[in-house]
Amino acid sequence: MHEESELVTGEAVVLDLRVAKLASRALAMALDVAIQFGLVMGAVFVLALVGPDDEALALTLVLVCLVLIMVGYPVLFETLSRGRSLGKMAVGLRVVRVDGGPIRFRHALVRGLAGFVVDFWTLGLFGAVAVIVSLCSSDGRRVGDFLAGTLVVRERVPESGGYQVLGMPPGLEGWAAQLDLTRLPDDLALASRQFLARFGELRPEAAHTLGWGLAQQVGDALGTPVPPGVPPWAFLTAVLAERRNRDHARAFQAYAARTSQVTAQPGYAVQPGYVTQPGYAAQPGYVAPAAPAAVEPDPPTPPSGTPAAPVENPFTPPS
Repeated sequence: MHEESELVTGEAVVLDLRVAKLASRALAMALDVAIQFGLVMGAVFVLALVGPDDEALALTLVLVCLVLIMVGYPVLFETLSRGRSLGKMAVGLRVVRVDGGPIRFRHALVRGLAGFVVDFWTLGLFGAVAVIVSLCSSDGRRVGDFLAGTLVVRERVPESGGYQVLGMPPGLEGWAAQLDLTRLPDDLALASRQFLARFGELRPEAAHTLGWGLAQQVGDALGTPVPPGVPPWAFLTAVLAERRNRDHARAFQAYAARTSQVTAQPGYAVQPGYVTQPGYAAQPGYVAPAAPAAVEPDPPTPPSGTPAAPVENPFTPPS
């Protein structure tokens, strides 16, 4: 089975999605079956305690619970989580439409009914039909996927990819410093960040088309066109890098302002030899004791041989 699948979006752009292999899908299915088995055992235990005395009626209730759990479990989770059951969440898989979009209730319902009747249980010979059809399909799709128009892909990012820090492209520092980035919507910035993260995984024509589309949207939002001779990936990288640098600068200034407000309280004085504990001066709400209004005269000198009373230091740091 191929590791990637060519999907065509509504804008006629070819995308490469990582198709889930048979082993990962089998592991996710095994986890889901274990959860379903536990739910069935729980339902049987409850019916045994509070169920009717009629054996035929009790057997009917057990079969109804079995069908509801085996069909309702995947349909419910894949609908609410947009294509992920508990087993798929654990393995890092997701069900999507053949055009790459999220599935809806009708897709999950068709997959659930087909899985119960054809792929796995009623006529599926405990999954033999699903395995044979998946091996014969280039995208690893089973009967339920063909009927619903869906595909299972790998959602989890490989460990080798990691999070990449965007650096400012050379020569665009001065241009980016003049941008009004407050006009850039957060969702558009996130879409640009995701595009740059997957730039190396896309086909060249898909990367060019999507890159220019995002660059034009970002340029329209900022009120500035793409500089001549600058590729779209460099334009988006410069905008996001400048946005990140400004966010870091504002965060540092806010931290420095909070620290200076604490240490600059009126009457705050540090006695010689006093060592400030780490983070002690920056505690929120801390107010240093005010200096005395007037200097009191020194106490009389005690007679010789009388020990002097200890003087309490009001600035002793907390233990």
